[in-house]
Amino acid sequence: MSSGDLDALLRATSSTYRSEAPPEVAFGTYDGAVGQLVLAVTGKGIAACSFEPENTVYELVSRHVGTFIGPDARRLDPVRRELDAYFSGRLRAFATRVDLTLATSFARTVLQKTMAVPYGTTTTFERIGESIGRPRALRAIGNALASNPVCVIVPCHRVVREDGALGDYAGGAAAKQHLLNVESRASATR
Repeated sequence: MSSGDLDALLRATSSTYRSEAPPEVAFGTYDGAVGQLVLAVTGKGIAACSFEPENTVYELVSRHVGTFIGPDARRLDPVRRELDAYFSGRLRAFATRVDLTLATSFARTVLQKTMAVPYGTTTTFERIGESIGRPRALRAIGNALASNPVCVIVPCHRVVREDGALGDYAGGAAAKQHLLNVESRASATR
């Protein structure tokens, strides 16, 4: 979708959209090595970096974050540059602040533990469960990771099954493997 198409969509669907003023939520896309990611940036940080379709993310953001939504290169481009650097193996830690407004309270707890998993390494669902005091809540942990609204930046791809299998990922198994390979190659060259 071009920025003109996005502008037309936002103008038609948001009664408060004003293209001349900076939006409350910057909304756009990023086309990268694992496909298209839909981005939403608030005043608190990035609220969405999602594999979900644009209209799905837009609806979630408008329902839970704010209704004045539109393109804003000033806030989206720094995230895009960091994603470019990450995918090329030049960035190990995102400087972009994260806004977990779209996550449930339990999911926020899980995702915050996930953010502590070091670049180039993995952990298991079981270890995440132990670290939050819920060692038997594996299905709930899996659901929290599967609904991660800030994929790639909040590295849920670093959580694998106890047997070493990748497990599910919002972007699919190939995307998860690609992200792990990017980190593995970058770690090996340093």
